[in-house]
Amino acid sequence: MEKLGLNEIRERFLSFFASKDHYRRGSFSLIPENDKSLLIINSGMAPLKPYFAGLAEPPKHRMTTCQKCIRTGDIDNVGITKRHGTFFEMLGNFSFGDYFKEQSLTWGLEFITKVMEMPFDKIWATVYEDDDEAVEIWKKLGMPEERIVRLGKDDNFWEIGLGPCGPCSEIYFDRGPEFGCGKPDCKPGCDCDRYLEFWNHVFTQFSKEEDGSYSNLAHPNIDTGMGLERLACIMQGVDSIFDIDTIRHILDAVVEKAGVEYKDGDGQFDVSIRLITDHIRSVTFMISDGIVPSNEGRGYVLRRLLRRAARHGRILGIEGPFLVGISDKVIEVSGGAYPELVEKKDYIQKIIAIEEERFASTIDAGEAIIGEYVEELKKSGKTVLDGEKVFKLYDTFGFPLELTEEILAENGCTADVDGFNANMKQQKEQARAARKSDDEEGWKEATDAKAFEGTTVFTGYETTADEGEITAILKDSEVNEAIAGDTVRIVCDKTPFYAEMGGQASDIGFIFNDNFRAEVLNVTKVNKTYVHKCEIQDGTVKVGDKVKLLVSDPNRNATCANHTATHILQAALKEVLGNHVQQAGSSVTADGLRFDFNHFQAVTKEELLKVEQIVNEKILQFENVETNVMTQADAIASGATALFGEKYGAEVRVVSVGDFSKELCGGTHVKNSGQIGAFKIVSESGVAAGVRRIEAITGLGVLKALHESEEIIGEAATVLKTNPSGVLNKLIATSEEMKAVRKELEDLKKKGMGDALGEMMASAEEIKGVKLVTKSFEDVNINDLRQLSDDVKAQYKGVILVLAAIAGGKVTFMVSVTDDLTEKGYHAGNMIKQIAAAAGGGGGGKADMAQAGAKDPSKVPAAFEVAKSLI
Repeated sequence: MEKLGLNEIRERFLSFFASKDHYRRGSFSLIPENDKSLLIINSGMAPLKPYFAGLAEPPKHRMTTCQKCIRTGDIDNVGITKRHGTFFEMLGNFSFGDYFKEQSLTWGLEFITKVMEMPFDKIWATVYEDDDEAVEIWKKLGMPEERIVRLGKDDNFWEIGLGPCGPCSEIYFDRGPEFGCGKPDCKPGCDCDRYLEFWNHVFTQFSKEEDGSYSNLAHPNIDTGMGLERLACIMQGVDSIFDIDTIRHILDAVVEKAGVEYKDGDGQFDVSIRLITDHIRSVTFMISDGIVPSNEGRGYVLRRLLRRAARHGRILGIEGPFLVGISDKVIEVSGGAYPELVEKKDYIQKIIAIEEERFASTIDAGEAIIGEYVEELKKSGKTVLDGEKVFKLYDTFGFPLELTEEILAENGCTADVDGFNANMKQQKEQARAARKSDDEEGWKEATDAKAFEGTTVFTGYETTADEGEITAILKDSEVNEAIAGDTVRIVCDKTPFYAEMGGQASDIGFIFNDNFRAEVLNVTKVNKTYVHKCEIQDGTVKVGDKVKLLVSDPNRNATCANHTATHILQAALKEVLGNHVQQAGSSVTADGLRFDFNHFQAVTKEELLKVEQIVNEKILQFENVETNVMTQADAIASGATALFGEKYGAEVRVVSVGDFSKELCGGTHVKNSGQIGAFKIVSESGVAAGVRRIEAITGLGVLKALHESEEIIGEAATVLKTNPSGVLNKLIATSEEMKAVRKELEDLKKKGMGDALGEMMASAEEIKGVKLVTKSFEDVNINDLRQLSDDVKAQYKGVILVLAAIAGGKVTFMVSVTDDLTEKGYHAGNMIKQIAAAAGGGGGGKADMAQAGAKDPSKVPAAFEVAKSLI
């Protein structure tokens, strides 16, 4: 049996099935497409569910892939064992209603014995206990009956989440009796390590539904899955995934960076070494597929993996950020099979560096806080950390719940997960601001009406004026007519009005005939009907009336200009920032455009100017804008950009702006880029972790913005008593003058505070050898009080200051204790709690200084009395 590298094994598998007339497809993204049952792709067949269920037509009815996968169910075992990992590659061959059991098992055996050259006498098979057909096939292929093992549903019936499932036959490799338990009946299914399952052939016949039931698939299919890393273990004769060539290359880099020794399971650092090795693989691949660190969903999984790896680097004694360097090794060994790793290397490593730096800035403080919490638990004899404190670690210090649990477990403690979840829920509820109007809620209830069972023919690509027949009128429910003053929704058999979808706002305009006139306020699409929200301005309209539909050309043209500009903007962003830029959302109206995209940091002013310049150059080049209708496969093959997660039909519209931009798009566009007129970016901001937003205007919008700017500058010039061209110089002079005045005020304040110091010490009250100074100030900030405290401590001993700063109807207390008194046991932090409480407040601090806020300034004298009693 030839010792083969992991990359060679992958290529041999894909080439073998390509020779069997299978369509060889690259790995799907780790982000599931239109599949709410999965957070991240976790198996080779997961992206193929629509093909198995007959909901989509595959490019070919035979397919083979090597799918990148992530599973975090066993994350707590990663590093602890030599088998568990979060990232893996799944080899698979699939049949969508083409071949079935016999051909699948025949080719499977051919691959492992002829291509991989595994000894046939080392191969065993298991089958579902009731699958006599599979048993007969194996016997026909020469498998001795004693090496065919029947197992129950838990072992040989495949299902994961919702969707396709069925009985299966698993292929095992006999590693030899030295790995076994010694029992005479030892065989696949035994808990010992002798028999290694490496290839599962699933005979997909059913689909698991959301209610837990099973339905028959229209056609029986084949879904096989073979872990590439596990197969590599067999082919390379190693016992651990961490010892196969590609992963060992990464592990060795971790060891070198840490300057420690890997002892293959027995060393004190081995767990951390393996954990980092695995997690950096997941992190690198996840980022390359567009996942960015966040506190929700896939982004949370990524953040958890990355921060866990970073923490274990500290356990190994690695100082400073190091994960970027380790990711280099991942790209080295996997970049040939996954070119996106090489193409997006800078982007991947920028995201890793930013996240690692963010975590580094909080981990010391966070671990110190956890340490304090653990000490408090031990002193009180408890072992469960309060959920509110766990949430604080998450919200303030960026500690994923699981990381806090891991650190607590190392100290024999646990986290109050229910309390954490309650705090998380409360925060989300406070942040949830989305509310629907009564009109929208009432409209939502009407969407099951018969009015939406028909089809509206859309003619808006060809014309902005058409004639049609009204097929339905809706108010709260369907009605036969509407009169002047009514706001209704009108459905016609055809319309030139574009409905709101794909991020583009709907058209507006008018529907009318000789008997009525209605203004169209917006248009939505329900099922296959176009629904026009209208305000009846004049007359009466009835179901069945023949009407004219007229789109507002100025509004449509402005919207088209902004939509085409959005396409050019995306291409320009890719050119300036890199190919990692992907659309994350958009909004196109007549007034402007908003474009959200993946990027790891704020776009610089220089980059924005360059993007803006490129877009305007393409406008001035008067590029033709062409729209072609083709199949989705042809569109992607032509290089068109598709919006991830968007549902496209069998035929798609491909919009091209010269040779610069080509996208799948169902919106409306200008005929020539010159019709956009001009393009101006008005803002750039962050809207989520790793997502930036650009807002821009075009055409008359640019002219309008210019007029508004001129008006503002003119008003500023009037206030500053200068002309528009002199505004900047006048502002600079005024600013310098204000700085000088502020400095003069600060100097006067310091002098006043200095004078107050002498008065305070002269009026200090001595209590049992301690000089107590109490004083309140109006409109003085806490920094001024701190300075006063420092001045006292520099000149005096045996002094306790209790100061109050009153401003805006509230009071801030500060207690300061000189060092000689802290040594005697006086504690500012303990004192201020009771002092502030007298005025309806609270706070704390250290022994030498503490501060607190309170609500009732009138109680300041009472608070000072508390200070006296405490001393």
